[in-house]
Amino acid sequence: MLVSAVIGSVVVAAAKSPPKPGTSAPAVAAPAAVVPSPTPLPKKYVVLTFDDGPDAEYTPKVLDVLAKYHAKATFFEVGQNVRKHPELTKRIHDAGHSVQNHTWDHSDLRKLTAARFQQEVASTDQAIRAQIGSTPGCLRPPYGGVSATVRQRARQLNKDLVVWTVDSRDWTKPGTAAIVQRVLKNVHNGSVILMHDGGGNRAQTVAALPAILKALEAQGYGFRTLTC
Repeated sequence: MLVSAVIGSVVVAAAKSPPKPGTSAPAVAAPAAVVPSPTPLPKKYVVLTFDDGPDAEYTPKVLDVLAKYHAKATFFEVGQNVRKHPELTKRIHDAGHSVQNHTWDHSDLRKLTAARFQQEVASTDQAIRAQIGSTPGCLRPPYGGVSATVRQRARQLNKDLVVWTVDSRDWTKPGTAAIVQRVLKNVHNGSVILMHDGGGNRAQTVAALPAILKALEAQGYGFRTLTC
């Protein structure tokens, strides 16, 4: 599992002196090129992850909050939802977030045949690739369901399994304050935080997100995305 950062750019320009009296003006140099420069990865960071989308109501709201706080996240998407809302998958990618695989219909990978396992992953890959132009390398098993067989099958499909270290349990809808408290109480450098932008009513998650982002920023955390 790797972490990645958004690449920024720096414009380099040189100052020009005016020509001396009685001399012709020198030839004007071509504008300086835009030189790519990697934005330094934050040394103290968390990885925000959102599962089960994209969702027509809640994914745009999550994206708006992330944009307001200049935070990047990783979205583990369900293939059938990508098929329903392809424009949201493209919007997520175009905003600089990472889009990864969360199976086609949120099936427990531990309970599937080899053929069904392959179908769940490949169909989702295809739907995502059609929108972002690349194939996800990360696979998040629904319910965090991992076994020796799941690991072996994931390797055969060139997927890295990605779970989490901090579970907000927002899917239980415990209230905005409880979601905020659970994340901030358990966070540490390098934490992978689980939240949801789909799969049900995520109004509490959307409401909790600004407080979480503000507190993390105040504690000196940056945000990284996942690629595999």
